[in-house]
Amino acid sequence: MATDTIHIPGIDTPVSRVALGTWAIGGWMWGGPDDDNAVRTIHRALDEGISLIDTAPVYGFGHSEEVVGRALAEKPNKAVVATKLGLNWKDEKPFRDSTPARIRKEVEDSLRRLRVETIDLEQIHWPDDKTPIEDAARELQKLHQEGKIRALGVSNFSPRQMDIFREVAPLSTIQPPFNLFERTIEKDILPYAKKHDAVILAYGALCRGLLTGKMNSETTFPKSDLRSADPKFQSPNFANYLAAVDGFKKLADARGKSVMAFAVRWVLDQGPVIALWGARKPEQVSGINDAFGWSLTDDEKKAVDDILARHVPNAIDPTFMAPPERD
Repeated sequence: MATDTIHIPGIDTPVSRVALGTWAIGGWMWGGPDDDNAVRTIHRALDEGISLIDTAPVYGFGHSEEVVGRALAEKPNKAVVATKLGLNWKDEKPFRDSTPARIRKEVEDSLRRLRVETIDLEQIHWPDDKTPIEDAARELQKLHQEGKIRALGVSNFSPRQMDIFREVAPLSTIQPPFNLFERTIEKDILPYAKKHDAVILAYGALCRGLLTGKMNSETTFPKSDLRSADPKFQSPNFANYLAAVDGFKKLADARGKSVMAFAVRWVLDQGPVIALWGARKPEQVSGINDAFGWSLTDDEKKAVDDILARHVPNAIDPTFMAPPERD
């Protein structure tokens, strides 16, 4: 299997450059869980050569982690598990909380739910402006020294926030949104990762399904689906994004690839990047390997930029997903 791999500092085994994203598996904001199907999805991903699974407590309020733990217990292997912390919740409404006490509790809860003795990669999910970053980093470094965490990362942090973190603890990974439509990290986060030998975990690599090529103008989303609140999926924006996807599909067809594989390959070609491929059904994992073993040409990259300039000149960032600060 021609799986591309990359090394995350602090983790001995190289990991696949496509990771399984499990937000949808938790059910929350994705229309509810389907655990047996979710376990089959994780097993299919492992069979396809995916060796990194990314989850978080807030995905279903512990449910996604429990499903990942069950799936890996049923099929023991060498999968690397990345999870996150720094979000608390009340009545299923998340808010930011990276206090040292919360961090320690979250690590213990994640270890139990994932059924592991050590978390391979622990990431702060969102910066918490009410807790000094150095306090959060110090607590994570303690947990690392206690052997409960192998490597540390952050998600949705700015370069300045990462500088503060790195003064206290090593930073192995950075997890921002990144895909053909959401490219703001090219200005700052991507150069930062290259400079400091960190690996990017690109979330939303398929832009919440938009880049699967399976949507059309008739596609709608129930209120329980986060895409119902994403301005990309509202008129008139949706039609413009779909037109761009059609353009990408023509480029992919000329390569004999799916538009999904083309979109993921574009992400991988940007640097030390792992693309998160979200799935909740086994069939949504098929085709992952089509993203490996090739690269876009300069002409294809230029064609991508031309398509974006024509159809989506003012791309919308996913700021709607940011959780609030705590009271």
